[in-house]
Amino acid sequence: MSDQQKKKIHKPTPISGFPEWLPEVRVVEQSWMDHIRRVFESYGYCSIETPAVEELAVIAAKGEDVDKEIYVLERLQADPDDKKDARLALHFDQTVPFARYVAMHFNELVFPFKRYQMQKVWRGERPQAGRMREFYQCDIDVINPDNLPIAFDGEMPAIIWEILSSLPGMENEKIQIRVSNRKILLGFLDSLQVNDPVAVTRIIDKIEKIGGDEVKRLLSAECGLSGENITKILDLVRTKDIKNLSGANTSMQEGVDELSAVMDSLAHLPKDAVVADLSIVRGLDYYTGTVYETVFLDDPTYGSICSGGRYDDLAGSYINKHLPGVGISIGFTRLFDRLRAQGKLPVSKKSPTEILVMPPRDADAIRSAYDAAHTLRRNGWNVEVAPGRKFDKQMSYAEKKGIRYIWFVEDGEVQDRETREKTKAAPADWKKS
Repeated sequence: MSDQQKKKIHKPTPISGFPEWLPEVRVVEQSWMDHIRRVFESYGYCSIETPAVEELAVIAAKGEDVDKEIYVLERLQADPDDKKDARLALHFDQTVPFARYVAMHFNELVFPFKRYQMQKVWRGERPQAGRMREFYQCDIDVINPDNLPIAFDGEMPAIIWEILSSLPGMENEKIQIRVSNRKILLGFLDSLQVNDPVAVTRIIDKIEKIGGDEVKRLLSAECGLSGENITKILDLVRTKDIKNLSGANTSMQEGVDELSAVMDSLAHLPKDAVVADLSIVRGLDYYTGTVYETVFLDDPTYGSICSGGRYDDLAGSYINKHLPGVGISIGFTRLFDRLRAQGKLPVSKKSPTEILVMPPRDADAIRSAYDAAHTLRRNGWNVEVAPGRKFDKQMSYAEKKGIRYIWFVEDGEVQDRETREKTKAAPADWKKS
């Protein structure tokens, strides 16, 4: 063969930050999705899906500095004479698309509007453990015109606990949902006449990662706070007994009352499943009340795997309506990949197939195998007809794919590969319970 005739091969390599699972891992991933979806819907949340792209103006209206995170889209064959800036970008979260969606469909929705969204998002981050460029998020939000009852703030942690405590592979993980209310710290900072409360809250939000001593240093060096005020602030955020906490002003007291109401509504959960933690303030300034973070107790430095909170008017940038809401988001791929890397996922089957139908030895009677497979599928089973004609290879195929039942059409028998037992059976009578 001449050099010109040789086929040029490009050896592909993984694209950093864009996960790609083998079938047996994907099976577990789908089971997680199904589980989360069932719990969301059991609480009355309805599914929506928004486009992968949003207008840049829509993303910018949120007010966050996301220029370094978003992937902007341009046509590959753009007109060289077209000097207009790109207008579209891949969404970097599902909060902005949800707010825009509510604004656009306001007159068609039933309020309070309870929605869940399970989609991929994209962020231009440097890939590392727990940080990816393409990943799934599973969000729920409730939004309502003018006023949203505080009861919904209590519903969010209850849903998340139900999901996370029963996900396949999470049985032995110790997780904790930490809840606070931004009005408490912000009200307290106002009573101390702190000039830049946002800077203070962003430093306090890092206390789990950087420790109390570094927080003290930053509050002094960057915020100019006195040692006395720093001590008062740290004493507050370390407070665990909110029942005996008194507000220094109206705003702080309102936050204490709201947090107390949320914690009371969660009293049915196991001890320490949900705790009040006033150091949780969340770095995103659009949160105005209740805030949540969920951590691994055995690995708190890993960061939050599920977070969110209440916002006063996130959709107000897109519609002239006051639309308070509360939401929480599961960092699905971040959580999933952690358990995958640790070998904790129940990975076994490489296929959803439950029954492998063995064709008869007479090639002219192959139709009977397809008829049997069709009948079994109608009865609720996932079925394949065995490829090829060699019995050993067919059985090896079933073993590699983790297929439990072998259906011998010619003998009218089915074999359970786990027990090795064979029983007489007819496809029409084999119904999945």
